[in-house]
Amino acid sequence: MPNTASAKKRLRQNETARLRNRSQRSDLRTSIRRVTEALDAYTAARSEGGDADAALATVNDAYVAAQKKLDRAGAKNLIHRNKASRTKSRLQARIKKAKA
Repeated sequence: MPNTASAKKRLRQNETARLRNRSQRSDLRTSIRRVTEALDAYTAARSEGGDADAALATVNDAYVAAQKKLDRAGAKNLIHRNKASRTKSRLQARIKKAKA
């Protein structure tokens, strides 16, 4: 336990930051999962003769949202910049492969 007033304050600040980071990281993972789910739906629609155009639009919208969140998370050191870039690259490669 902290003994000094400054250490007590730092403990409070760390707890607040930890909860904020946890929430933002969870939101980031959710947006990445939405891209993956949209890709799966697009692949299924394409193979079953469903509405592939609407599914592709959903994939693109989900990717743009995830890209924004990844860039922001990298800029704010929530995750490393290289990890944000790598994740975007891998998502884009999966989208490109699904379109082929």
